[in-house]
Amino acid sequence: MANNSVTNSSTEALYSLDAKINLLKAVPFGLQHILAMFVANITPIIIVAGVCGLDAANTAMIIQSAMIIAGIGTLIQLFPVWRIGSRLPIVMGISFTFVSLACVIGGQYGYGAIVGAVLIGGLVEGILGLFAKYWIKIVAPICSATVVTAIGFSLLNVGANSFGGGVGSPEFGSAKNWILGTVTLLCCILFNIFAKGFLKQLSVLFGLVVGYIVALCMGVVDFSAFKDINVVSLPHIMPFKPEFHASAIIAFILIFLVSATETIGDTSALASSGLGREVTAKETAGSIACDGFVSSLSSVFGCMPITSFSQNVGLVAMTKVVNRYAIATGAAIMILAGFFPPIGTLLATLPEAVLGGCTIMMFGTIVVSGLQMIGKCGFTQRNITIVALSLSIGLGFTASPALFDVFPSIVRTVFAENCVAVVFVTSIVLNLILPKNMETKQ
Repeated sequence: MANNSVTNSSTEALYSLDAKINLLKAVPFGLQHILAMFVANITPIIIVAGVCGLDAANTAMIIQSAMIIAGIGTLIQLFPVWRIGSRLPIVMGISFTFVSLACVIGGQYGYGAIVGAVLIGGLVEGILGLFAKYWIKIVAPICSATVVTAIGFSLLNVGANSFGGGVGSPEFGSAKNWILGTVTLLCCILFNIFAKGFLKQLSVLFGLVVGYIVALCMGVVDFSAFKDINVVSLPHIMPFKPEFHASAIIAFILIFLVSATETIGDTSALASSGLGREVTAKETAGSIACDGFVSSLSSVFGCMPITSFSQNVGLVAMTKVVNRYAIATGAAIMILAGFFPPIGTLLATLPEAVLGGCTIMMFGTIVVSGLQMIGKCGFTQRNITIVALSLSIGLGFTASPALFDVFPSIVRTVFAENCVAVVFVTSIVLNLILPKNMETKQ
């Protein structure tokens, strides 16, 4: 009887934000979060480093820093430092939002200009986060709900591309990738159906492990990165000399504002789907401040901006596991992976198709969370207008980026292919200009 009581208490701790939890039980859930985002955390680095012409040694050094920074950022979100951090189970990682701009700036001025722009832009976003209570009121609940829905829709394509083997893969959409993605997805679903108790919430980890084993049997796991790898490696401080160009800094600040809107949406979605309540202004402010200041810290290590990861919000929405200490074990694994390259290298061998098999379901969960938030706001004529117009403009216009060719390059960079930014701006403008009462009078 006593053993059952301890087991139930331990299981319930997973669904409590602050409950203490057994380390052995916490590690699998932390590892599940890391596996869900690991490839996406290092991919932006690989893309931008390639465009900037960095060699393999410098690229590996930045990837190492990215893992350490992701771990530090996650810990600060979980356990705030002063007013920096949300105290919510938010997992941080290198942002995809900045990739296109970083490629342009890096190609024009070099990687040093990226570092300088990230340093300044992160400070701007961090300060905005600290003073969020003065401007966050314009972001009405219906705006946050619409942005969360847009984030979910925007990620469906990311999940599909991973399922196919990753954008640019010579075997994209091949039978091998279809098999890996399908097996992983089926394992996630079947494990969730047949597993008992808290084990149900490890369905993503189970799918990833089975998918990885199948990939090994098919001979598609690439271990070439293990050649000449150091067992222990320390991060480098200021490995690239920062360069400050006004145009690069202004452009990055604008994208940091876009990143802040995504963070607002992620934080709202996590509170709604994971905790069953609305996010508080203090949590949102701390989340944005962490986004900005840790991005500036990231630049000190020669790395790109960091932000909240929507795929991990989807994982929380799916499993309802919100325990901060469980998520913290994942952050610790990331930091260890940064100091011990073989750990990170092993995690990086996870095939894209296996990851896609899991994320396709998680991203759909974010869409549903957004729709639930919209439902809680109420289907008034005003809310319907805001949601319908924001999503149709945001998703529709960015699906045809040539529509933005008439605008200056800075506008195209920020909005042309970023539906979340367009949805956010449109919903804010509509919320400010539409009359409060639009109901049809009988």
